[in-house]
Amino acid sequence: MTEATAKTALVIPQLIVGLGNPEPKYHHTRHNIGFAAIDALSLAWKISLAENRKFQGEYGEGIAPNGEKIRLLKPLTYMNRSGQAIQAVTNWYKLPPESVLVIYDDMDLPLGKTRLRLSGSAGGHNGMKSAIAHLSTQNFPRLRIGIGKPKGVAADVENGAVSHVLGKFSASETQFVSEVLQFVVECVELCLKQGVEKAMNRCNSRTLTRSETESSATKAM
Repeated sequence: MTEATAKTALVIPQLIVGLGNPEPKYHHTRHNIGFAAIDALSLAWKISLAENRKFQGEYGEGIAPNGEKIRLLKPLTYMNRSGQAIQAVTNWYKLPPESVLVIYDDMDLPLGKTRLRLSGSAGGHNGMKSAIAHLSTQNFPRLRIGIGKPKGVAADVENGAVSHVLGKFSASETQFVSEVLQFVVECVELCLKQGVEKAMNRCNSRTLTRSETESSATKAM
């Protein structure tokens, strides 16, 4: 392998992690959209998830659309200790950090926007802080799903942000979120088939809009 080839080696995920909190009260909240993404992948690829105490999370493995083995994980450690579960899986299977794709929510992106990167900082996200700490590097791919900022100006910005991320999607947003998650599945499948770097072009250039969702729903009627 030449030096140029080594530099352009494809980054293909072997473990896909969705970040969230485990209790029922957190189900379907904006902060748990990482969990929802894993559920969507599990359904699309027919990979069942079950609680695995050794991995401190819901875990499943199967064959991905690229024909290779893939592992799915939803840490059940609570968000700020997500890295413990990720490290348990990577240590057990001896996976390098760059083979871990982490999916999580981002308030700085509007709902309908995704952002795929090969590396980066935690950006204030507690789940990512833990992942970086336990993997001992920032050099692993991540897919951020926009959840938007809270509407209006909250008197207490921090509490306003907390109530927003821990709040549930509105009835009008729910159908749109399912469309976003289908796009996330497409992005992840592209990562597996062509590598993360190539998938970035498609996943970062498109912003889904509710009008697209509404028009497709109208066509289906």
